[in-house]
Amino acid sequence: MSTATNRQFRLASRPRGAATRENFSFHAEPVAQPAEDGVLVKNLMLSLDPAMRGWMNEGRSYIPPVGIGEVMRAGGVGRVVASRNAAFAVGDVVHGTLGVQDYALVPGDEVKRSGLVKIDLGVGTPGQWLNVLGMPGMTGYFGLLDVGLAQAGDTVVVSGAAGAVGQTVGQLAKIKGCRAIGIAGGPAKCEWVVKELGFDACIDYKAGPGAVREGLKEHAPKGVDVYFDNVGGEILDTVMAKLARKARIVICGAISQYNNANSAPAAGPRNYLSLLVNRARMEGMVVFDYADRYPVAIAEMAGYLKDGRMKSREDIVPGLENFPEALGKLFSGENFGKLVLEVAQD
Repeated sequence: MSTATNRQFRLASRPRGAATRENFSFHAEPVAQPAEDGVLVKNLMLSLDPAMRGWMNEGRSYIPPVGIGEVMRAGGVGRVVASRNAAFAVGDVVHGTLGVQDYALVPGDEVKRSGLVKIDLGVGTPGQWLNVLGMPGMTGYFGLLDVGLAQAGDTVVVSGAAGAVGQTVGQLAKIKGCRAIGIAGGPAKCEWVVKELGFDACIDYKAGPGAVREGLKEHAPKGVDVYFDNVGGEILDTVMAKLARKARIVICGAISQYNNANSAPAAGPRNYLSLLVNRARMEGMVVFDYADRYPVAIAEMAGYLKDGRMKSREDIVPGLENFPEALGKLFSGENFGKLVLEVAQD
């Protein structure tokens, strides 16, 4: 390992608008060895998530921003190549916050904070551990069931339905006896959501002005009981106009707003009085709040993968060097499924 090189993307400046390659600096340095209780992980795959754009902004949030000069934060799956920690052996496959780099050196006092845990590739592939069995899947699970309180018979609408969180939300809603309606961009994504994932319907928001409004009128004539929001903006306003009595809105993300030049959402929902009229509520959720319950959710979701009731689609981009452009796919809507960066083949 003494001759191995660790390539890294570090945050060089805070983006105004979309993050580009110019916002990162590329470094190559020798791979260091772990100190006492530390672990060295060779990254295999990294998760590319909309939240990463928010982590680049300075200011108060649910997690400290990535500092200028720091390795860009990212969750990932890797294999332990050196360990001085009794909980991890060389060869173990692990999941945790590993950063956009070839190797992650995790000091002993940061093992817990980084969420480093051993995973079983017999349960799912590395891509699935970053999707249905990873942070997106946990977000969908706890957001739908704990925050959205979805129950059999509910009409559940989810935006970003073909993305990482959305695909889990819709499939889980069906498993729990709900009616699942997706909102996605383009006929190919909508066809996949319905025919492959089993949603009851999917609305193509790119089909023209008024497409979401008309789609909800057709597919949710009695109103929306649970709206799982991943995009914010105009689509959120449109769904709020169709809420059922006692509806629940889960605020997971607002990808349509993340690249505003002022690094903040342009405006809140215009139809917020719909919450009053329909005795509804809107609640934000952060998946890290449920970390102590991940094992229960993972076991349940792994069962659904095994018996075929749930599918997991990943959009894998090869090459660490392609990180900045790969991340941009999230915000242009180019990705089809959970976006993953392949760093190395196992």
